[in-house]
Amino acid sequence: MSTSRARELRAAMSPPEVLLWSRLKRLRTQGFHFRRQAPFRGYYLDFVCFSRRLVVEIDGAQHAEDEAAAHDAVRDAVLRREGFAVLRFWAGTVMADVGGVMDAITDGLRTADGPRAPP
Repeated sequence: MSTSRARELRAAMSPPEVLLWSRLKRLRTQGFHFRRQAPFRGYYLDFVCFSRRLVVEIDGAQHAEDEAAAHDAVRDAVLRREGFAVLRFWAGTVMADVGGVMDAITDGLRTADGPRAPP
């Protein structure tokens, strides 16, 4: 995994990613530090709070296609085996209801118990 590729992904964020990132950064005041497009186990994670083992992914329409959905399922299984919780949101939902998305993420942060041993 290349840090230069991660930089490219951060520079080319979609509007829903930009919107959500602006909100996630505010959580630092509450002690939650998110990283964006972080490389991990062969994947680039849209957003991740490593201290709470929480991954947040924003899915565009292409994720509804069978091949992409199958890839996402494998990716989520890998992350869960590593002890992460994974929250996925449709891009349209982020744009239409970023407050509701943030509520779900905040709930996920509060219920996550931090570093866990993989199952």
